[in-house]
This record gives sequence, structure tokens and C-alpha cells, in this order.
Amino acid sequence: MRESAPICGGGWRLPTFPIWQAPLNRGERKVPYDIVVCVKQVPDTANVTAEAMKEDGTVNRAALPTIFNPEDLNALEAALDARDRFGGTVTVISMGPPKAADVLRDCLFRGADRAILLTDRRAAASDTLATSYILARAIETIGRYDIVMCGRQAIDGDTAQVGPQIAEKLGIPQVTYLEELVSLDGKLARVRRNVGNGWELVEVRLPALITVIATANQPRPPAARRVMRYKRARVPMEIEAEVKKSLDNASEKETRDAISGRMEEFRRQGLLIEQWNLDDIHAELDRCGLAGSPTKVFRVQAIVLSKKGFSEIPGTEDGVRRLIDELVMDRTLG
Repeated sequence: MRESAPICGGGWRLPTFPIWQAPLNRGERKVPYDIVVCVKQVPDTANVTAEAMKEDGTVNRAALPTIFNPEDLNALEAALDARDRFGGTVTVISMGPPKAADVLRDCLFRGADRAILLTDRRAAASDTLATSYILARAIETIGRYDIVMCGRQAIDGDTAQVGPQIAEKLGIPQVTYLEELVSLDGKLARVRRNVGNGWELVEVRLPALITVIATANQPRPPAARRVMRYKRARVPMEIEAEVKKSLDNASEKETRDAISGRMEEFRRQGLLIEQWNLDDIHAELDRCGLAGSPTKVFRVQAIVLSKKGFSEIPGTEDGVRRLIDELVMDRTLG
């Protein structure tokens, strides 16, 4: 059922009407709830410098600091709040290089129950179509899920396509722009969603995918006890790199045995973050990476920051006009 309400007075309400509901494929029992959250590590676009572009016009990601994608953090908070209120588990999954383990540790600090890094060189250069396929295969590999949550969009692409495309590939309904998860009642979720000039209350059958916006909540801070426990959590690739660095002159067998021993130690302590590749999720390689990405770049424009010093522009209409004229003359605009 869907209801709409205005953001100001007037007292009107749109008529209710049914929305599409996907058939359940795992029986009717839905309590507690298993929630999967897709998170991403992204370049910090608020701190772009002149080194942000390579000479060929592509993004120099190594020169940019990375952060937890903001709306994915809101999605994580929505999932943790749902688990705290209704019971269940929260599993987070991130697709990216080994460095993306940083955001998975952050998820564990904040309360996630399970973390999975999906990393594979064959997934490089994936557009939204390939990325959504890979994440959908990973979610199907997890197997048990009632809700999939994603941030509305990532700040490095701003497409807002991956979440809806995952829902399409999983064959489940989606609710976008979540402001509040009002209730979970067996096989039904009731969601308040933002529609720009108002809000709607939407009732959707589970399993379903929900995208979350920045105004939905205030993400909780990392918990001190969980930080102390999980700050040493590692993915296998990080453990391998650390062992190889510490045993620089060891033989191949000694290194291999040391890595195996460290892996077992981390697993026993509950500090081994799961690491999957495309083979683990049984992905079709022609649908991954560049081969599975039909998006074509029309043009890449490099902006060279060459001016030294600064200009002080008064906050007047005249000052703004002068600023625009200067930007046009420098070919920054136009």
C-alpha cells in the first residue's frame, strides 16, 4: 500500500493503490531479519588538488584520500537500527581493491556482524551494469537475505543506478529514497520515502532492496570496545603483504607456512575479514570488468590549475560579475 502526504498544510491524500510485489522464494518466516548492506570506498571529492588528474586526463586515485561513501554510511546505520529494533544480522560487502578493507573495518567498529571484501583485478573498469551484476552475484552467494540496503548514490559517480540495477538482477522489488524504516512485520516492510516535495508511506513485500538518503539518519560513531577488538581485523591479502614484508629473506615455503599460520590465528580470533573473488561468486567473466561494461566515455577534459596566489572578490553583484568574467577569460567557464 502507498500513501502520500504534503510537506505543508492542506490535508490532502492521494488515493492508495497496490504496488508490485515479488513472490517470496524462501517460505513465510521472516523474523529475525538478515540484512545485506553494499558499501563503497570513494575518493574524497571535497579535497581535490591539482594532482587529481593524470596527464592523459584520467583520475589519479592514488593522489586522492579515500573515505566511506557518505550515503552508504546512512544505509549502514539504517540496517543497524533495523537489526536493533527487530532482531537479525547485518552483513556488509564492498567491491574494490584490498584498501577497501578500511571501510569494512569501520563497519565492524559501528556494529556490523559480518564483513566481506569482493576484490578481483578482472572486475577493474566495471561500469554500473557490471558492478550491479557482480554485487548481485555476491548477494546470491551470501544466500540468505531479507533486505538489501544501499546508499542512494556514490559521490565519485553520482549515477544512483547501482542499487536499482541490483534489485532488477535479483528479481526483487525496490524502494528508493528511504527516510525511515517505519516497521517490519513478518514478510512486509513499511517505509517512509522522500519524493522531493513530500513523502510517501510504502508497504513492500520482502525480500526487497532499499536505497537510503543522507537525511534518513545520523550515523552512530564507532564503538570504543569494537574499535579495540577489530582494529587488527585483516583480509587475507593484507595478511600476506604483512608477512612477506616481515620475512623479506625467507624461502617460499617458509613464507607460505607463515601466511597459513597467521591466517589460522586471525580466523581463530574472529579477526579474519572474508575475501571473495569472481570465481567464488560464480560470475560470468564476460559480464564483469571492461568486457561487461557497455558505457563509453565520450570525452575526458582535464582542468589544469595554473594560477598562483589568490584574488579577493567582494561579495557584491559587481564582484560576482568580475569573477565570472575572469573565469571566462581563463577558459575555466564557457
